Amino acid sequence: MIAQPYQLYVERTDATKNMARFYAMSIEPTLFGETCLIRRWGRIGAGGQRRVHRFRREEEAVELFLILLRRKRSRGYGPRLHSRPGPLA
Repeated sequence: MIAQPYQLYVERTDATKNMARFYAMSIEPTLFGETCLIRRWGRIGAGGQRRVHRFRREEEAVELFLILLRRKRSRGYGPRLHSRPGPLA
C-alpha cells in the first residue's frame, strides 16, 4: 500500500519559442500489489503521451519519481501559474 500520495504537475512555457508543455507524474497501487509510476507529458491543452513504470517496491517508484522531478526542475519546469485546470485536476 502507498504510504503517502505522490502527485506532480509542472509546466514550462516560453511565448517567444511558442512553447507550452506540461509534465505530470503520480505513484499509484495496482490491483496486484505492485506500485506504478505513471508519467504524462505533452503540449498544454493536448492529451499528450503516457508511460507506466511498474515496481515491486514503493521505494523504487519514489526513487525514480525524485530523479525525474530533479531533471524537470533543472530544465525549467515549475508549478502552474494559471488557474486553468490541468490533467490531474
